Amino acid sequence: MTWWKRGAVWWHVYPLGFTGAEPEAPQPGTPARHRLRRLESWLGYAADLGCSGLQLGPVFASETHGYDTVDHFRVDPRLGDEDDFDRLVRAARDHGLRIILDGVFNHVGRGHPKFGDPAWAHWFVPVDGGHATFEGHHGLVALNHDHPEVLDHVVRVLDHWLARGASGWRLDAAYAMPASFWHKALAQVRPRHPEAWFGGEVIHGDYIGYVAESGLDSVTQYELWKAVWSSLNDGNFYELAWALERHDALMESFVPLTFVGNHDVTRIATRLADERHLGHALAVLFTVGGVPSVYYGDEQGLRGLKEDRPGGDDAIRPAFPGAPGDLDPAGRPVHGLHRRLIGLRRRHPWLTAARTAVPHLTNTAMALESVGGGRLLTLLNTGQEPYRFPVDVAGLTVAERSHPDAADPCVVPAHGWTILTG
Repeated sequence: MTWWKRGAVWWHVYPLGFTGAEPEAPQPGTPARHRLRRLESWLGYAADLGCSGLQLGPVFASETHGYDTVDHFRVDPRLGDEDDFDRLVRAARDHGLRIILDGVFNHVGRGHPKFGDPAWAHWFVPVDGGHATFEGHHGLVALNHDHPEVLDHVVRVLDHWLARGASGWRLDAAYAMPASFWHKALAQVRPRHPEAWFGGEVIHGDYIGYVAESGLDSVTQYELWKAVWSSLNDGNFYELAWALERHDALMESFVPLTFVGNHDVTRIATRLADERHLGHALAVLFTVGGVPSVYYGDEQGLRGLKEDRPGGDDAIRPAFPGAPGDLDPAGRPVHGLHRRLIGLRRRHPWLTAARTAVPHLTNTAMALESVGGGRLLTLLNTGQEPYRFPVDVAGLTVAERSHPDAADPCVVPAHGWTILTG
């Protein structure tokens, strides 16, 4: 693992929403709106939060939401142009931050110049007199990943933006693409960009098998995401323990991309039935193995419900103010909690590859022990009464907790949590 990936924590931003871009692409010839520059004023905020880089959502020319790409080599004019991208990369590096991009290569928008051109029909998959789409979305036309020209195109796009300063890629809808496609692509790209990171969006299925066959560095850990909020809502830590056992098995093969929120799901502050359990969710995220990602606004306690309807993503992809100083002060406590836990994570970079066991478990009380270059014990209590954990804390000291200092580190108050390190 190269130096910059060890201990990495991403601040995940959906640029079209963050910058308040129009919902649809402008007419051809409309001057570019240099909104990408607005992100520059937030780089210090991301660095101060403790993050080591930006995980950007789609920035390439598209028809609407960014996932209906029409030109992989051009910045969306609603965000700016290639010079704006170069500026952002330089500014990010000045703040010690790296940038990874969202690569949408399973499908393109119907406005893509090669779609509808008979000379390029082999780029797309014909079905019943029409064309295959991504999960039935008419505007998202599936690419033919068996054709060498499509492979060549994707390789050129990956190379182009890595050479321009990106440090890696989050590969959208990787689960809908053959793992063998990425194996072929990365065999060409990695020799030219050996330090680049490649993570795929995989929602369910054989994570280990997909990583092994594709050659990706990582995939999204949706199993753990679901278990975190579900176990807290249901008072059933056995579900989380089962997911962590699965997670620990993944850690034998690769380091997953972990999260409690992203651009596709209801925000964690809305998802949790009891707001007192937000700290529990974050304590799990930042004390188990993986590469954690914080979705912009979650660190401010923003709420937002994902709905299955046109425009149903708008609530979870809001515009941010022009500068950090314009944020609502009500978000400061949640921001401070994120900052402390990310700081703990960054002080223990071995946690990226940590292995986690569960030495004590009830429905509402759970102890997580993560080991690697050190030892860290996370105690979670969602019960209505204080709970004494029968665990060995010899050599450990309290690093973070949800409650004022107490004499006995093994006693966690109702709806409280404690993290001990040694």
